[in-house]
Amino acid sequence: MSLRPIFVASIGNPAPAYTDTLHSAGHTVLTHLPDWLLLPPFTKSRSGLLSASPDFTLWQSPSLMNVSGKPVATAWSTFLSSLSSPQDRNAARLVVVHDELELALGKIKVRDGGSARGHNGLKSVIQALPHGMAFTRVGVGIGRPLTRDSREVAAYVMKKMTPQEVDMMADVAGQVSEVAREIRRGVR
Repeated sequence: MSLRPIFVASIGNPAPAYTDTLHSAGHTVLTHLPDWLLLPPFTKSRSGLLSASPDFTLWQSPSLMNVSGKPVATAWSTFLSSLSSPQDRNAARLVVVHDELELALGKIKVRDGGSARGHNGLKSVIQALPHGMAFTRVGVGIGRPLTRDSREVAAYVMKKMTPQEVDMMADVAGQVSEVAREIRRGVR
């Protein structure tokens, strides 16, 4: 069985101002993934926070959510160029972890391809990647307020998570690590 290289990128808003906000749930989950995947701690790189091993590379976008596409595309390109063989470059998979307003808090949804479904961060990523490039999206549920009023939704996604919600995201990282392992093995 051939194992594929995996690049897991999170999109959200930058720290420290937006650390552990609902809108940055992807970042919160990603910060816990090294524990689940037995990776080294994150370090600062020129393009964002990075934790890497021969099996997985985790990268956290330093940009604002809605303009995260170009940094993701650049980091993905850098990752591909670091792979030694054409076979690895062809087999490599991009996984983007993001917040999902239409999913209950703490749930995940895995999708390959498709539209951004109104998520501006995903729209930015889709526009910045080569046309038609498929990638796996892992939506991390943050729930939604009862109202659909855009101002109230914006305030909701920008609120800080409670300590219990942050702990829940650490557990969600376990689910995301299983998804990453399945993709690496070619099961997904």
